[in-house]
Amino acid sequence: MGDAVSVGWELSLEDLVRVARGRPAVSLHPDARAKMEASRAAVEAVARGGLDAPRVYGVNTGFGALAETRISPEDVRTLQHNLLRSHACGVGDPLPTDAVRAMMLLRAQVLARGLSGVRPAVVETLLELLARGVHPIIPSQGSVGASGDLAPLAHLALVLVGEGRAEYQGAVLDGAEALRRAGVTPLELGAKEGLSLINGTQLILGVGALCLHDARSLATHADLTGAMSLEALKGSWHPFEERVVAARPHPGALDSARNLRALLARSEIAESHKDCGKVQDPYSLRCMPQVHGATRDALAWVTSVAERELNAVTDNPLVFLSGGEAEVVSGGNFHGQPLALAFDLLAMAVAELANISERRVEQLVNPALSSGLPPFLAPSTGLDSGFMIAQVTAAALVSENRVLCHPASVDSIPSSAGREDHVSMGALSAVKASKVVRHVRTGLAIEALVAAQGLDARRPLRPGAGVAAAHDALRARVPTLLKDRVLSTDIAVVEALFTDRALLDAAEAVAGPLA
Repeated sequence: MGDAVSVGWELSLEDLVRVARGRPAVSLHPDARAKMEASRAAVEAVARGGLDAPRVYGVNTGFGALAETRISPEDVRTLQHNLLRSHACGVGDPLPTDAVRAMMLLRAQVLARGLSGVRPAVVETLLELLARGVHPIIPSQGSVGASGDLAPLAHLALVLVGEGRAEYQGAVLDGAEALRRAGVTPLELGAKEGLSLINGTQLILGVGALCLHDARSLATHADLTGAMSLEALKGSWHPFEERVVAARPHPGALDSARNLRALLARSEIAESHKDCGKVQDPYSLRCMPQVHGATRDALAWVTSVAERELNAVTDNPLVFLSGGEAEVVSGGNFHGQPLALAFDLLAMAVAELANISERRVEQLVNPALSSGLPPFLAPSTGLDSGFMIAQVTAAALVSENRVLCHPASVDSIPSSAGREDHVSMGALSAVKASKVVRHVRTGLAIEALVAAQGLDARRPLRPGAGVAAAHDALRARVPTLLKDRVLSTDIAVVEALFTDRALLDAAEAVAGPLA
């Protein structure tokens, strides 16, 4: 895959992440332009037809419950601008920049598929904002996930026409000023173009797809932190034998067990206690393939949903061309239910990684459970508290996740005078999933920090080669705890090591690629 990304062509999850968190070139695919121009001609024919033309939703009618209201030809352009202004009702904290960039790319992709009836100039303006780093300020609350993410996308679209607010070069500006400084000409909307900019699932998918990318990485990090804890607790690797896990061959469990075996290979610690007489480890150690693997399997299904949606057309109505004839058809592709269910599941699945991780942290710090490690891994018991409150913080995050994992997709509050009588609440599914993912990253970082201290206590014995490499990489940034210090700083450093994959890269350099 090259550096450039084309809209109107097949997008991948990796493409989305690269554009959201970087600045690769993004262009309109040449084949998409012809499709867009053909469908645009059909929309303009309706708009030119005046009062004799058939009613076409969003072209010569009002919106939502006002869909039966006819709009005169001279008001068609005003209608589109009024739509953006009236629908920009978002509230709450602004979305982070990577989510905004994801939304911009995804909306351009929908329009470039050629079924929306908008001009190529609409997509090109979106791509120009991406290239120049003009990022609309989009409130995170206000969408019920059908008819798409109307309010958030209206805030996005307003900047294209020189209204709203945007961030540019670190400053938050009026949309017109942001465009002026960036050298972008404001867009003058034509028939249906305002509607096509806001009708779709781009907040749900943009936020949720970034969560998905991060969650898949955390599943591998959970195998790594679990392997570190297992070694520090003198646990057994035998429950991860291929013959054991293959007797119940869920794909995710097989992947996790394979990772654990690779990370634990050539362990001096394991060799030191192979005849200790202990029969079984606690579930949080012994059942890692089954628990981590179930998360992996859930994320695999969420990935399949997200990848379909990346290249789907979620606008309404859609313009279909056949044999020189055009037909504009109203449908329901904007409904967020497929994504709402998927991202509710993502939140629940990834939360379990922190849930079982916190139990391993308890094993490490509790002197009744920790196989001879110092109480709370404190350098000087009594004088120092060590990692006592690190476990408390992990428990607090797990408890908050339980609240956030209540599914949003089972709720629906009708809107638009009953016309929109079932909605997905998918935006809430995605936004709360992003909070869960952040909590899980922090929880796993706590486990890595605590397990590293436990591994220090097992010296001079070395753990498995993959675990040892990750431990060394962590210790290059965070020293062993020799007396009590502020641990929140250490936790943040380890989280950063997760984000840039420094620990995984170190482990893979000696243990081979991890799933």
